[in-house]
Amino acid sequence: MSYSVKEVFYSLQGEGFHSGRPAIFCRLTQCNLWTGREQDRAKAICQFCDTDFIGTDGQNGGKFADAAALSKHLLNFWPDKNVVPFVVLTGGEPLLQVDQALIDTLHEFGFEIAIETNGTKQAPQQIDWICVSPKANAPLLLDHGNELKLVYPQAELLPEKVADLPFEHFYLQPMDDADPQIQTANIRAAVEYCLAHPQWQLSLQTHKLLGID
Repeated sequence: MSYSVKEVFYSLQGEGFHSGRPAIFCRLTQCNLWTGREQDRAKAICQFCDTDFIGTDGQNGGKFADAAALSKHLLNFWPDKNVVPFVVLTGGEPLLQVDQALIDTLHEFGFEIAIETNGTKQAPQQIDWICVSPKANAPLLLDHGNELKLVYPQAELLPEKVADLPFEHFYLQPMDDADPQIQTANIRAAVEYCLAHPQWQLSLQTHKLLGID
């Protein structure tokens, strides 16, 4: 199988359990909840995405003929051969492309593998860290994993609906908004919910706060 990648970059994980951890980010193209085109946003299942996942023209992006070619490409971005390389497969929706061959090959190259998914597709076996970020009005087929990260608030997907799922960690991430007042209100609402329901922890997009990718 070939793989279409929007971009690859080395940075710090900005969200959730691994926040602050150096990682190679591999952003695969395509999503099943939005086309990525602004003219389609109002009709999309997920209308708040802030990511460009169209095409293969991003930094270090491209089309890769097989899992070995992509794995070799990713390994170029890890700076220390004495530390196990950590890769985050993201999107778009990475599980539209990520298959067992890619997971197995990345492990052969020595990677620890994390994936960030909307949970609408089943995942291959042996992924080291699964982070699911469910979206309202989308089917949740991948209903277990290491980390559940809920963008908050979503009027049609309250935290109570997913609080009993078998995940190790539960995070609320305030929904980003161009309006500073709405953004502040979302942060305040997430903080208040976490304080009232200590099963949940607050996840901030620290990469944006720090001004890094």
